[in-house]
Amino acid sequence: MNKLLSLIQQHPAIPVYYHDDPNTCLDVLKACYQGGIRVFEFVNRGAKAKANFETLLAYKQEHFPDMALGIGTIKTAQEAKDFLALGAEFIVSPIVSAEIAQETIAKGHHWIPGCMTPTEIALAESLGASLVKLFPGDIVGSKFVKAIKPLFPHLHFMPTGGVDVSKESIDEWFGAGVFSVGLGSKLFQRPDNNDADHQWLVDRVHTLMSLVKR
Repeated sequence: MNKLLSLIQQHPAIPVYYHDDPNTCLDVLKACYQGGIRVFEFVNRGAKAKANFETLLAYKQEHFPDMALGIGTIKTAQEAKDFLALGAEFIVSPIVSAEIAQETIAKGHHWIPGCMTPTEIALAESLGASLVKLFPGDIVGSKFVKAIKPLFPHLHFMPTGGVDVSKESIDEWFGAGVFSVGLGSKLFQRPDNNDADHQWLVDRVHTLMSLVKR
């Protein structure tokens, strides 16, 4: 098992996050790290994605060297090339693309493709993926994981979308045999409108990590 997979196995929850404001991004990264996150996916979903990713990466390299920081929502090989040049440590794509796989894996980085069908999963495996993102997780469901795992015994699965910070949700997914989980909006549901204090996120992440580490 390579270094990234080993890190994910030890800390099997990955935040999926984007914001236009770099300071907000830094606050979220810090809160997630303090709560126990060690693998973080920023996403290419806005005009400030590259600039803010560079800001996060510079901070991570100085303060959180034991964290892996990757980029998600990569849909073309050129996007993968651009973010790898910036220093992305792994690439997550919502699709299965031979061009993205080649661009990423050939440079020694981990590619995590999004899949929804057995055919897509088989294609991802043939292109070199070892961890597959099941997306949208709330559509495929935990029963799909149980059914598909025996067909792909050498692959790891990570549902993203539909995973909640609750014992019931985490138990359901890990009981089905997932390797890790990805969380977006359900992780970042702020209990109030206080943007200045991210202690609520530290606490929420700490709760999440206590549930996934078993």
